Amino acid sequence: MQRSFLSSLFLIILLNLLVKPFFILGIDAEVQNRVGEAVYGNYFALLNFSFLLNILLDLGTTNYNTRNIAQHPQLITKHFSKILWLRLSLFMLYAAFTLITGLFVGYSGDEFYLLIIVMINQFLVAVIQFCRSNFGGLHLFKSDAIVSIMDRLLLIIFCSVLLWTNLFGTEFEIIWFVYAQTIAYTLTAVVALIMLRSKSGKIKLSFKKDFSIVLLKNSFPYALLILLMMMYSRMDSVMLERLLPDGDIQAGIYAQGFRYLDAVNMFALLFAGMLLPVFARLLKVHGNVATHLELAVRLLVGMSLIVSLSAFFFQTELLELRYDNVSELSAKSFGYLILSFIPVSLTYIYGTLLTANGNLRQLNGMAFFGLGLNLLLNFILIPLYKAEGAAIATLITQWLTALIQVIMVYKILKLNVNLKLAATLVVLASFVAGTYFATQALDFSFSMAIITVFSTGIIAAFIVRLLRVSDLKEMLSGKKE
Repeated sequence: MQRSFLSSLFLIILLNLLVKPFFILGIDAEVQNRVGEAVYGNYFALLNFSFLLNILLDLGTTNYNTRNIAQHPQLITKHFSKILWLRLSLFMLYAAFTLITGLFVGYSGDEFYLLIIVMINQFLVAVIQFCRSNFGGLHLFKSDAIVSIMDRLLLIIFCSVLLWTNLFGTEFEIIWFVYAQTIAYTLTAVVALIMLRSKSGKIKLSFKKDFSIVLLKNSFPYALLILLMMMYSRMDSVMLERLLPDGDIQAGIYAQGFRYLDAVNMFALLFAGMLLPVFARLLKVHGNVATHLELAVRLLVGMSLIVSLSAFFFQTELLELRYDNVSELSAKSFGYLILSFIPVSLTYIYGTLLTANGNLRQLNGMAFFGLGLNLLLNFILIPLYKAEGAAIATLITQWLTALIQVIMVYKILKLNVNLKLAATLVVLASFVAGTYFATQALDFSFSMAIITVFSTGIIAAFIVRLLRVSDLKEMLSGKKE
C-alpha cells in the first residue's frame, strides 16, 4: 500500500504543481493587480464569508463518505445517488442561511449580488469534492488527480483570454472572474459525475428520508468539526473587513500573503485527501499506521519547514515578485502567515488520522478551543496591528491546535513518540536558518540567496534522511489503480 500511495501522491502533486501555482500566483494575483486592493479585498472578504456557512452544503458527508467507501467500497452503488440528492437539498438550506446572514451583517446591492454568485460556486465546488471523496475512498487516486486540476486548468484558459486579449474592450471587472469560476466548476462537476458513473451505476436522484436522517446523524460530528475549523481558519479577512474603517484595503493586504499560503497549502490538502482513505483502511485491517504516519511527517512536515522558512526569510522580495504595491505591513503579514504552513501540515496529518479513527468528539473539543482563541486574538490584535494582527492570530491558533492534535494521536492510539524524528526536523530547520544567515553575510543577491537556501534545505533533508532515495524510487515506479 505504501508504494501505491507514494506513486499516486507523486502524480497528484506533479499535476497540481503544473497547474495550481500558476493559477494562484499568475491569474488570481493578476486579477488583484487589475482591480485594485479595495475591490479585490471586498471580493476576498465575501469569498471567505461564504466559506463560514459552507458546512451547510456538506454537513460532514464528504469526510464520512470517504471513510465509509474506503472501508466498504461496495456501498458506492447504493449510496451515491441518494447522497447527491441530499446535497442538492442542503444547498437550499445553505443559500437561505447565507443570504439572511449576509443581510444581517450589512451586505447589499452589488455586494449582495456577488455573494449570490460566489454562493453558487461554492455549491459546484461541493459537488466536485463529493465526487472526489468517492475517487479517494475507492483508491482511484489517478482519477482524483485529473479532476483535482480540471477546474483550475479551465480557469487559466478562460481568465487568460479575459485578462490579456481585451475581448470586451473595457477594463477587467471582478465579476468576470466570478463568472469564469462558475463555468469552470460546472464543466468539472459534469465530467467528474460522468467518470464516476461506471462505479456508481446510473444516477437516479431520489430523496430517501430514512437514509438521509441516518446519514446526517452519522456525519454530524464531521460537519461540526469542519465548521469550527473553517471558522477559525477563514474568519480573519471577514473580521478585518468589518472591524476596520479601511477594512477592504486591509483585507486586500492580507490576501496578498494568504494567496502564497494558499498556493503551498493546496499540496498539504491533497496529501491529507489521500491520507484519509489510506488511514481508514489501515485502521480497519489493523495495518501498520505508525509507518505511514512517520512517512507522512517526513515528507509533508519536512517540506513545509523548508518552504515556510525560505519564504519567511525573503517575505518582502517574494511579494514584490508578484504585486505592484507591497508595504511593510503586507510583508509582515505574509511572514506570519507562511510560518503557519508548518502547523497546518501537522494538522493535515494528525487530524486526518484522528478523523479516520473516529475521534470526532476530541477533535471537536480542540476545534471549539481554536475558534474561541482565534476570535479573542482577532478582536485584540486587529484594531492594534490590522492585517499583521490577523496573521499573528492565525499563527498562534494554528500552532496550539496542531500541538493538541499531535498529543491526542499519541495518547489515543498509544503510539511511541518518535523523538528521533522530532530532533531531525529541528536539525533541518537549523540548516535552513543557518544557510540564510550565511547568504546575508556573504551579500548574495536575492535570486542566488533564495535558491541557495531552498536547495540546501532539500539536500539537508536527504542528509538527515527525512527525504530518502527509496521514497523517490517508489514514487516514480507507479502502480495501476
